[in-house]
Amino acid sequence: QVQLVESGGGSVQAGGSLRLSCAASGSTNLITATGWYRQAPGKQRELFADINRSGTTSYSDSVKGRSTISRDNAKNTVYLQMNNLKPEDTAAYYCSADLLTFKGDTELTTKAYWSRGTQVTVFS
Repeated sequence: QVQLVESGGGSVQAGGSLRLSCAASGSTNLITATGWYRQAPGKQRELFADINRSGTTSYSDSVKGRSTISRDNAKNTVYLQMNNLKPEDTAAYYCSADLLTFKGDTELTTKAYWSRGTQVTVFS
């Protein structure tokens, strides 16, 4: 089990920046990767970026160089730095952790855990 708590959301003027934080607790040693997503009303959840246990990062092409994912291992926290925000970035933002677990009795797999999300509103 792992719990994910977000902070850093809010309202910002277009062109501004925000840094979202996602603090993990519980079986953090079993987390294989953590990702950042966003979801606007009526739209599918979009993956922005993820970072695995070794620190390797991967970014979606839709980020367009405006976001950076990072991690502080000592604090069990991942961050999403967002710059040059635009009104179309308005959405609920989530972090997700893939947790190593068992499928059935013996098979190893990963299970996704999600934060409750934090709202980001960008106004012009």
